[in-house]
Amino acid sequence: MLRDRVAESTPTAGPARRPRVPRRAAITWAILAALALVVAVLAIGTGEYPLSPGEVVQTLLGHGTRGQVFIVEQLRLPRVLCALLVGAALGVAGGIFQTLTANPLGSPDVIGFTWGAAAGAVLQIALLGGGAFAISGSAILGGIVTAMVVYGLSLGRGPTGARLILIGIGISALLAALTTFVLARIDLSAAQGARLWLTGSLNGRGWEFVVPLAVALVVLGPLVVALARPLAMLELGDDAARGLGVSVDRIRPTLIVVAVALSGVATATAGPVPFVALAAPQLARRLTRSSGPGLIGAALMGALLLAASDLLAQRLLPSGGLPVGVMTGALGGTYLIWLLHHEWRTTR
Repeated sequence: MLRDRVAESTPTAGPARRPRVPRRAAITWAILAALALVVAVLAIGTGEYPLSPGEVVQTLLGHGTRGQVFIVEQLRLPRVLCALLVGAALGVAGGIFQTLTANPLGSPDVIGFTWGAAAGAVLQIALLGGGAFAISGSAILGGIVTAMVVYGLSLGRGPTGARLILIGIGISALLAALTTFVLARIDLSAAQGARLWLTGSLNGRGWEFVVPLAVALVVLGPLVVALARPLAMLELGDDAARGLGVSVDRIRPTLIVVAVALSGVATATAGPVPFVALAAPQLARRLTRSSGPGLIGAALMGALLLAASDLLAQRLLPSGGLPVGVMTGALGGTYLIWLLHHEWRTTR
């Protein structure tokens, strides 16, 4: 009930108390973390030179042979870490946007921010070149510019979730057309590389991708933690949040910038991976059955979804692995159909 949620979000008098984590949520987080760890070990052992889970664990603990150390630490571990970190970033970004829009469809890939980051990264790859840091910076810049345009156009009589989503879908279509036009006008070899990146892929991801991604998440992580409580109050509505002392006009744009930055660095690392940001927060919330944004659960669910999708994409075809974006698109499309059907039935 609204009264209970307001009471939970209102600071109490006296010494500061840590908010108590519901037991079901804590158990769910532990299970999701354990499953993500199991999937990571299985993914590290998958490839032309298979390793058993025991060999993977021994190698990670420093007891493997020279060949096993090279395979695990140089070839496979960076890819798995990219999957976990990208999935976590997308899950948190999706949780923030869905809370701000009060709509389960409010995720970066639906609103268009992911395509903004993709357009910035493609322009960097195709026209300017550069390494992982340059691509990450262009992706973040493209996502932020797109967010500013979408947010500015949605203001009107005050930004609403439905208006933000509809305008974002339109901007996303325009950015997709712009990206296609750029790919059609550049050199064939550069276009092929950018096109492969646009499918959403973790192939060939080494430590040069892990490092900038990890640095970005270390910087953005404390901001997410600091903004988690105001975000939970915003879920109650702008008027209720103002009554609880939240500066809505300042916090909302800040949250959007942080979420766009998260989706931007994730997109720069793996390309525009669809549906993880859409599905992870909703699945985590249904498992924990708790109110509030649930950003920890969304991060763990996102990490698990992307790592499991990448593992499945590698093993599905014996002749070669699919790009992870193809797998998340297939699974996410199924989830989106179910979500729309569920929402339609509940509103009848």
